[in-house]
Amino acid sequence: MNNPEIAKTFNQIADILEILNENPFRTRSYRKAAMTIETLPHEIRDLDEAKWKEIPGIGEGIAGKIKEYLTTGKMKLYEELKKKVPPQVIEMTQIPGLGPKTVKRLWDELEIKTIADLEKAARGEKIRQLKGLGEKVEEKILKGIELRLKYKERRGLGKVLPLAHQLIKLLKEKTGVEQIDLAGSLRRMRETVADIDILIVSKKPEKVIDTFTRLPLVEEVVAKGDTKSTVLVGEGIQCDLRVVEAKSYGAALHYFTGSKAHNIRLRQLAQDKGLKLNEYGIFKGEKYVGGKTEEEVFACVGLPFIPPEIREDRGEIEAAYDGKLPKLIEVGDIKGDCHMHTLWSDGSNPLPDMALAASRRYKYGAITDHSRLVGVTGGMDAKTLLRQVKEIRALAKTFKGFTLLCGIEVDIRSDGSLDMPDEALAELDLAVASVHTKFNMSEAEMTARIMKAIENPYVTIVGHPTGRLIGYREPYAVNMDRLLDKAKETGTFMELNSFWDRLDLNDVHLRMAKEKGVKIMIDTDSHNTSHFEMLQYGVANARRGWIEPADVVNTLSTAEFLKTIRAKRQKSK
Repeated sequence: MNNPEIAKTFNQIADILEILNENPFRTRSYRKAAMTIETLPHEIRDLDEAKWKEIPGIGEGIAGKIKEYLTTGKMKLYEELKKKVPPQVIEMTQIPGLGPKTVKRLWDELEIKTIADLEKAARGEKIRQLKGLGEKVEEKILKGIELRLKYKERRGLGKVLPLAHQLIKLLKEKTGVEQIDLAGSLRRMRETVADIDILIVSKKPEKVIDTFTRLPLVEEVVAKGDTKSTVLVGEGIQCDLRVVEAKSYGAALHYFTGSKAHNIRLRQLAQDKGLKLNEYGIFKGEKYVGGKTEEEVFACVGLPFIPPEIREDRGEIEAAYDGKLPKLIEVGDIKGDCHMHTLWSDGSNPLPDMALAASRRYKYGAITDHSRLVGVTGGMDAKTLLRQVKEIRALAKTFKGFTLLCGIEVDIRSDGSLDMPDEALAELDLAVASVHTKFNMSEAEMTARIMKAIENPYVTIVGHPTGRLIGYREPYAVNMDRLLDKAKETGTFMELNSFWDRLDLNDVHLRMAKEKGVKIMIDTDSHNTSHFEMLQYGVANARRGWIEPADVVNTLSTAEFLKTIRAKRQKSK
């Protein structure tokens, strides 16, 4: 049992409890535990049990259920709850935009028990007949079903990458492979991934294959050959392992990394030079002339090494020929994080704990708890914010070599005004302005809404600028071109939210921002201390957008960063 499976079980417990109208505090505790476990940087089963209760959101009761699940493969509470609600009804809660309470109403009042029933009822205009549910709800349900199908075969990067790293770790420990790498879209760090591809060099391929198919993470062996095997891991994720010869490793790694469009271009370039390039190597006629490393593959067509993240045939080959490949940003370039939450709103850790965790990773960081408009967060009004500022300023004095800043994630209302008066915002070092409500506005309305917020001199950063949740909620309609122009004009930073189910801005918009000279802020949006690990996903997405250290404002030193955020206020006035 791995973290995603445990988290999924807790989420489904919460869904059933909500369907059954159980105590909301109990429901919330399971949701909180699920979120925490899913985003842990390490497998909870690998931690000492005594450490479990030190993790935010995991008390004695939750810890006991984790132990039960890891020991027996089942959870008594979950098995009992499943008898009260049909599994098909529970499955409906996985449809984006359809919450457990609505599922309960549809089950009770229309006897809808399956997704097929749901789609039929929506298309038959039966749902709009229920009080409080209208035509727009039907449209939302149909869009949610479509979105679920769209992402059914692809999983979020943050769900698949930790699992892939575990597989590689185990293979290294148990087989002593000579070379091993991820390939495919996972190596290119795409935001969603269909499967896991692993490439290996070993003098004992049969032993590697046999070990691979017996790993504890493997749920099912789909195929097993002499040099290739396919298994299902995690929640049915396909993993292909190939053992190749050392002399072909670079060519095979390039071939199986892709993308398809990039590979076609490179093979054509090789043909133009009288060469044949495939997964087995580089050939002149029938003679093998290279392919041991990826550097040899690129060199055969006169190119330097091209990083995997930008191998999408979006100009990387032309840039390589012209000597203009970007020097892509790395995790170590990031000096600070200016989007994090504490118990003052919807975070899991007290303010001192979040600040301490940030100080161990960064040179500076800002606490940015929510304003009140998003009711579920228990956010702050102006009076509460000023009390928090006082606490942050006092705490900041206790740190050496780390600058703790006062901030807020302030909601952008539907008219573009902010959910906090300017007088309160003036007491802060920075403000992240975000949209959390009324996502269905027209493109013109949403664009005007965010542009008005950008014009406020106290807004430093636009948080998760398109509002998407990968696999759950599509981006709202907004004219990114106009937003970026306004950000450039006012000196406002656009956030790249590193949470793997956001990655917002996406790689295309990041490239647009780079070309316009708009500075990016790569933040984690951490809600507990383990979430700082999300930075790896944000940086990976930045690399896909051709982002270099100079494009990112929080690669600056503390002094330069403070100078820059203060200049924004002056520029906007």
